[in-house]
Amino acid sequence: MKLKNLEFKDSRWIEVMLQTIDVGLVILNQEYKVEVWNNFMENHSGFRQSEVKGKNIFKLFPETSEQWLKHKAESVFTLENRAFSSWEQHPYVFRFRNYRPITGVEEYMYQNMTIIPITSSNGSIDHICIIIYDVTDIAIHRKELTIANAQLESLSRIDHLTKLNNRGFWEQCLIQEFDRYKRYKNKCSLAMFDIDYFKNINDNYGHHFGDEVLQAIADIIRETIRTTDIAGRYGGEEFAIILLNDGVDNAFMLSERLRKNIEKKMISTAEHEINVTISTGIVEFNEDMTDYINLIECADKALYQSKESGRNKTTVYVA
Repeated sequence: MKLKNLEFKDSRWIEVMLQTIDVGLVILNQEYKVEVWNNFMENHSGFRQSEVKGKNIFKLFPETSEQWLKHKAESVFTLENRAFSSWEQHPYVFRFRNYRPITGVEEYMYQNMTIIPITSSNGSIDHICIIIYDVTDIAIHRKELTIANAQLESLSRIDHLTKLNNRGFWEQCLIQEFDRYKRYKNKCSLAMFDIDYFKNINDNYGHHFGDEVLQAIADIIRETIRTTDIAGRYGGEEFAIILLNDGVDNAFMLSERLRKNIEKKMISTAEHEINVTISTGIVEFNEDMTDYINLIECADKALYQSKESGRNKTTVYVA
């Protein structure tokens, strides 16, 4: 028998199909009362069709957003077009427990939804069909991928030892802030410093202890600077800070506070205990600067002056 000659005269065939498909199927009238409730909905809600038939869907599921679902449904009744919703827009329509083995850590089922208008014999739309798709596995994998990408992005810009911004990302920030200064002339300063006699620390106590010192300095930087400042490890024992919306006077005060905090900090392990100091150079962004490289060169010159004049001090660059 050819397929075109098949006729679905027995409504029980359709009933079997609706009950066995692996999606939720709900038919509501214009009063949002349940007319059809398939096995998927029974299995995940715990309500049999005989229990829900003729009852208002929002009374059955008070946690379902009535305003949101009605907004979707009314457009279907009025415009006679389908409506859709994804888990990214709305995590679920009905709060069903998630029992899938792969994504069992998630408490609730993520769902996509389609609403279809149902035309009556007189041509009016007085019922809608809501189809619920379980997309928990897809949603969780997408979320895990997003988290993994964010972690990879973070790793690409973070110095693994100090957990400050690495040089590459920090320089991108400096370029961005320099370009912003060129456009808006907002005050901004750059401070660069390194640890005095750091080579001696590595030579006398070993590179492992040198790493401990770098991590301790990074901790003090985080505790001292403001949330708007951008700190990074520039290389080796050298660090850099972009001080947003601050002229040289405020930059000098913050740099001195940082210098003193580091000077009084006792860095110790089971084998060693020492104090360290830093030398700092500061420059304020100005119109004579042609690019961000000029800023770094000027801050380095001021840093060199700090070292030449005895170390453990802050020097402001003067052209």
